[in-house]
Amino acid sequence: MNSLELINKIYKPYRITKLGSSTIIDSMDGKFVVKPKGQKDVKELFEYLKHRDFHYFPGLVDDSRSDVNIYEYVDDVNYPSDQKSVDMIKVVAMLHSKTSYNKEVREDKYKEIYGNLKENLEYYKTDYRQIVDKIEEKIFMSPSEYLFIRNSSKLMNQIGFCEEKLDDWYEKVKDKRETRVSVVHNNLSLDHFLKGQKDALISWDKSSIDSPVLDIYNFYQREALNIEFGSVLKEYLKHANLEECEEELLFILLCMPREIKFNEKEFQSCHEIGLSLDYVFKTEWLVRPYYSVDDTE
Repeated sequence: MNSLELINKIYKPYRITKLGSSTIIDSMDGKFVVKPKGQKDVKELFEYLKHRDFHYFPGLVDDSRSDVNIYEYVDDVNYPSDQKSVDMIKVVAMLHSKTSYNKEVREDKYKEIYGNLKENLEYYKTDYRQIVDKIEEKIFMSPSEYLFIRNSSKLMNQIGFCEEKLDDWYEKVKDKRETRVSVVHNNLSLDHFLKGQKDALISWDKSSIDSPVLDIYNFYQREALNIEFGSVLKEYLKHANLEECEEELLFILLCMPREIKFNEKEFQSCHEIGLSLDYVFKTEWLVRPYYSVDDTE
């Protein structure tokens, strides 16, 4: 007898609803969510979070099955994405604040981060220049090529800005031997935040102990063009102040260039390049208030 058959026998559901990889069961005893187990021991994680006075996750009803966990069902209210993102980031800020601590790091930790980011910037600088050279050899440019050429100086300025700020950041942290870490959800999206009778972050299978910056950066990568992120960032910084070097690293990561891809279909090329440029301009407006005007122009 597999786990779902066993659950059917024990809970005697009168309705079963499949939702992605999860199964929602309605029974006389209540409403529950059955979800496949991942590599993460969520029971141990949840016990730790409760110990740190953080309770914004669904209750784990039963983890005794070998392949699935059973959670309490949490209602979710449908409301505007911008408001939901602000509500979610308050919970994330609380998660980071309540679980953060300083951790000793090896001597070359910051040098490794610096080297990796520097290498990425050099890669994009070379890639952008090669695209420009290739386009300039043509007699006639396609609309997507013109869109890129017209904004190529902006893209190169973005790389220059990141290089300058990265050098400044490294000078401040190169002699540090510790870093601040916390529990990071590591899979933030609006779909993974439920707001009903209680607020709850779900899908903790990718959670880890890492820099709080990671959650903000990953969430921005996923939702930058869908929500007004300035309010989200202000709300986070209000409830969980980042150290100066953390804030600087976050802004460098947000401003890092994206890969420019040309598609065989011209319309698709224009669309994808347009999204990449939208990201650049939106990010500039996001970080501009945190720097002087001279730094961002």
